[in-house]
Amino acid sequence: MANIKEVAKKAGVSVATISRVLNHPETVAPARKAHVEKIMKEMNYKPNAFARGLNLNRSRTIGLLIPGLTNPLYPEIAEGVEKVAREKGYSVFLCNTEGSLEKETEHVSLLMEKRVDGLILVASELSDKKLLKMKQDKIQMVHLGRNRSGLGIPTVYTDYKMGGYIATKHLLDIGYRRIAMIQGKKDHPVDDEKIEGYKNALKEYGVTPNLDLILIGGEDITGGSIATNKLLSKEEMPQAIFAGNDLMAIGAMEALKRKGISIPHKVAVMGFDDIKPTAYVEPKLTTVSQPVHKMGLMAARLLFENLQDGRKTEEAQPEIYLQPKLKIRRSCGQDDRLQEIFN
Repeated sequence: MANIKEVAKKAGVSVATISRVLNHPETVAPARKAHVEKIMKEMNYKPNAFARGLNLNRSRTIGLLIPGLTNPLYPEIAEGVEKVAREKGYSVFLCNTEGSLEKETEHVSLLMEKRVDGLILVASELSDKKLLKMKQDKIQMVHLGRNRSGLGIPTVYTDYKMGGYIATKHLLDIGYRRIAMIQGKKDHPVDDEKIEGYKNALKEYGVTPNLDLILIGGEDITGGSIATNKLLSKEEMPQAIFAGNDLMAIGAMEALKRKGISIPHKVAVMGFDDIKPTAYVEPKLTTVSQPVHKMGLMAARLLFENLQDGRKTEEAQPEIYLQPKLKIRRSCGQDDRLQEIFN
């Protein structure tokens, strides 16, 4: 493999010019840059990534912290982030925090020791105070998930309150009134927003929210199943169940089937997220869709824009606010699937 001196000699330029083409291409005349790149390609020259990183005071790595690997939602986000990173010539350190504040804090410290160039925090458990401290320490980061507006940190997030509202409104429009909700965690901002949307829709239709119908499901299939069994043990069964994520909805469906309760003829089920398995369960799950792969792409692009432009952390930062959409399938008793086709 050719080295940088050999490339410079064949291209008829200095080693410094080759270095500028690699590290600061905007400072090289377009014609000369094209000529040098042509020679590098002909000679199959591959620059030393580690040396380039030292020269630019960059490691050409980023950290991606996600709260779990078992929920298909997060690998989809990771795919989007990794796609952009690969295009930029970066590697990604993937860290599973398991939704633990302690583990997330440990991962952040470890990644900073490895001198990553930036972080993407998915559904972070870090406090606003901690995030502001990281910002003051000039750590480039993007937050993906819930609304952390007001911190001045680049953020990509979904309107979870609207998602809870449109899910519940769909059930109300069909005719259900005794609607239960299975939330992921107690006193968690994302779950609180979904519950607020759920309650707003009920009130809009003149239905008083029944706190006995709001249970914790722990964000997984088992938790959704356990919560559903508790709902079924009540004197009056719910007509519909709105689960705060699709895994809990799948668990709810399993519990109903084990009891011989027909979906949706006896009890309707609504999910949230639109993970890929929802299109394959039977009946296919009606859910609230958020574009998670796109969110991963957007978060990565925001981070690389800041790294490339040298934007300081104290400067104004963009916030991207995405609206969820209803994905109508079969689990709520709605036969009209036009909305699924067009979405």
